[in-house]
Amino acid sequence: MNFPENLLYSKEHTWLGIDGQTGTIGITEFAQSELGEIVYVELPNVGQSFKADEIFGSVEAVKTTSDLFMPLSGKVTVKNDALIKNPALINSDPFEAAWMIKIELTDPSEIDQLLNADSYKSIVGV
Repeated sequence: MNFPENLLYSKEHTWLGIDGQTGTIGITEFAQSELGEIVYVELPNVGQSFKADEIFGSVEAVKTTSDLFMPLSGKVTVKNDALIKNPALINSDPFEAAWMIKIELTDPSEIDQLLNADSYKSIVGV
């Protein structure tokens, strides 16, 4: 299982890549492996704002649906429309092709609440 060191993680199994004031968000390889085959993704519209821990969308697998939680506060600037057409990208490439949204960070101090790769591994028991 892959846990890229350059990303931050939430306890709700989302990852966050940061580039200046922009955050890129997706779900972890662990999360997609627990869900199984992803068949549908619901993502927010560009311009929507969310606070940390708010639900920003959902993923539906063959047997279950799971809410997606914001790792930190921000305004959606881009969503990955390729996932709407091909949600299975989440299963095959959760950290590259299957990023979900990009946000403009509204409270960068919240970054301190996120986990590094080693801390996230210990939470998921790896």
